[in-house]
Amino acid sequence: MQILDGQLVSKATKDELRIQVAQVVAEGKKTPHLAAVLVGNNGASETYVGAKVKACNEIGFKSTLVRLEADISENKLLEVIEGLNSDPDVDGILVQLPLPAHISDEKVINTILPAKDVDGFHPVNVGKMVQGLDSFVAATPHGIMLLLEHYKIDTKGKNAVVIGRSNIVGRPMSILLSQPGNPGNCTVTITHSHTRNLKELCQQADIIVAALGKPEFLTADMVKEGAVVIDVGITRVPDTSKKSGFALKGDVAYGEVAPRCSFITPVPGGVGPMTIAALMKNTFKACQAKW
Repeated sequence: MQILDGQLVSKATKDELRIQVAQVVAEGKKTPHLAAVLVGNNGASETYVGAKVKACNEIGFKSTLVRLEADISENKLLEVIEGLNSDPDVDGILVQLPLPAHISDEKVINTILPAKDVDGFHPVNVGKMVQGLDSFVAATPHGIMLLLEHYKIDTKGKNAVVIGRSNIVGRPMSILLSQPGNPGNCTVTITHSHTRNLKELCQQADIIVAALGKPEFLTADMVKEGAVVIDVGITRVPDTSKKSGFALKGDVAYGEVAPRCSFITPVPGGVGPMTIAALMKNTFKACQAKW
């Protein structure tokens, strides 16, 4: 069993970007600039945005953090986004999800210019990805593909099961795994809460991507010997033995599943750091289009 170390690969990706940024800045070209919008004070969102801003600083990007109150109106938020759209110095825009209930995720995502949509959520970018055209790919699936590529995992002709059908992870992941190339060329089954024979499907899978948000859902009896398991989930579970009062759990029961795997991602330290690395790559790409 080998651990797919997202921390290691993310660092390598960021180191490469840092060298590229230093080079282009020395040539007098524009410094990539990421603008993050944080609505309210959700603890997890604060952590995620903080990590993204930190990554920008490490690489040499400019970053702007726009903090807004949780009760901001939808129209006001859309005005903020429009302002970032029209700012020529801003290359990438991300609005941290989830948003308060009174704000439509769809309206917010659709308002971001596709050319600045470094989260890869805009329908234009999703449509291009489906057609295999150049686009911004959603950061988490993109990060997983980078991880598979780094470890040279052979995916050609393999059976892959994706658990979860969200627009952010499950659906784009299924498309990327099925597209030509390596990683890619998989035969993909996308599963969800209404899938009747989920256990049997997982038992036949060479690759399993667990992205449903249920702690330790994937157990050893669902995984065949030698499978590659990618754990996208991260949930805070109460744990009185921890100083924080909680433990972070993935969607995979790691302790019992890991011994059966050829490769597996840990939680934390697996997919999470790769999501940030992919976001940074998308931001650099957005800036490149202006040179």
